[in-house]
Amino acid sequence: MSLPEQPKWHSDNGDLISCTEKIKVMTQNMEELFQTAQDAFEDALLMGCSEQQVRDYLVHLMQSLDNPYRQP
Repeated sequence: MSLPEQPKWHSDNGDLISCTEKIKVMTQNMEELFQTAQDAFEDALLMGCSEQQVRDYLVHLMQSLDNPYRQP
């Protein structure tokens, strides 16, 4: 399986992120994240974990990320 097509990235106010270097960093980060998640998923399956439970936990993990840059 391969990384799903990435979206065009936007800021919170809807502006398109068009800086080539920023897009390059996002692409690299998403590729690394995908590969790490894929490896962890496969390991869990090989260890006999429930596929659905692992998928649910990965979703929960992403939803639990904290934004340290949130404006008060």
